[in-house]
Amino acid sequence: MAGSSGPHAGTWGAPPHEELLAQALVRTGDLDAEDRARLREAAAHAADNGTPLRELIDTYLGALCRTCSRSAPGAAQDRQASAPIPADALRPIRDVAVTLTEGYEAAHRAAIRREEEIRQAFLDELLHGAGDLGRMAEQAHRIGFRFAGPHRVAVARAEAPFGAADPATRYVEEAMASGYDAWESLVAAKDGMLICICAGSGTTAADHFAEHVQRSIARHPQVAVSRSRPGANGVVRSYREARETLDLAHRLAVSRPVIHASDLLVFQVLGRDRAAITDLVATVLGGLERARGGPGTLLHTLTTYFDSGCTNTVTARRLGLSVRTVAYRMARVRTLTGYDPTIPDQRYTLQTATLGARLLNWPALPLQPSD
Repeated sequence: MAGSSGPHAGTWGAPPHEELLAQALVRTGDLDAEDRARLREAAAHAADNGTPLRELIDTYLGALCRTCSRSAPGAAQDRQASAPIPADALRPIRDVAVTLTEGYEAAHRAAIRREEEIRQAFLDELLHGAGDLGRMAEQAHRIGFRFAGPHRVAVARAEAPFGAADPATRYVEEAMASGYDAWESLVAAKDGMLICICAGSGTTAADHFAEHVQRSIARHPQVAVSRSRPGANGVVRSYREARETLDLAHRLAVSRPVIHASDLLVFQVLGRDRAAITDLVATVLGGLERARGGPGTLLHTLTTYFDSGCTNTVTARRLGLSVRTVAYRMARVRTLTGYDPTIPDQRYTLQTATLGARLLNWPALPLQPSD
């Protein structure tokens, strides 16, 4: 029998519901409307707590068997005139109910595993971009996913890898399935990450996926959302873009829980020609290495200056410095680099170089010569 914290526990020391129900059945031989309502409530509570159905049935029928045994002729003096139900007649009923339930749950688990295998195979084939489109369209229809049209891909990564049967994965899958039409999204774990392919060009499904990931038990998750692209090949490109965005965010120490690929697009563009951005950083910012203590302090001030809208007062507030100190450091930047951030063309060159420095993790890592 379940303990006091179970789905059918008593209240304020009263007997558990299964015992009260068993006693009522022995007296009356039938269920009234209130009994049926309490049974539905107990079943719903058990389902919410993850109690197996066979355990719930066994608990209630077991209580009925015990009550019938105690109510056998001669065991009680105040029972109704009607004869009690023999306990021996109830035990087979309990066994049949429990056995049927076990078979039902086993079949249900097998069906879920088959569905997961189909979904995983479809996802792998889709993300590799080498499958037969006709067969994939049939598989998409079978698992309830809208294959045609544009798609956006969201990828989640956390401290612990996501797995197909993990509680966090289950939570997100069920939340997306219950909150959206089945044709709108496909969620599955892959390579330790949680992938969500969202049908359509909007961001609603991807945003809700990110919200559910944050609400799950996954520790410190981060979600990257790609741009929308049409066709099966577009899904592959969007998937790669989302993964690259996660990797880039890690390199840049971007801690936001949700990152859209478009937010880091400038870094992706710069990173495509590593030799060119390395030369730019060395040429424009190399002079900062002559600063006392190295380039770190002046580079951090310059980066904050650009992030603050090129305003000394805002930069000073963010750095916890005086405006005079910020002005002095900016004058040192002009002297050592030869570039003036107050002149538009030179400001653009300086800002691009500082973005490149973040991308290359300079000066923490030395610049690698392009030749």
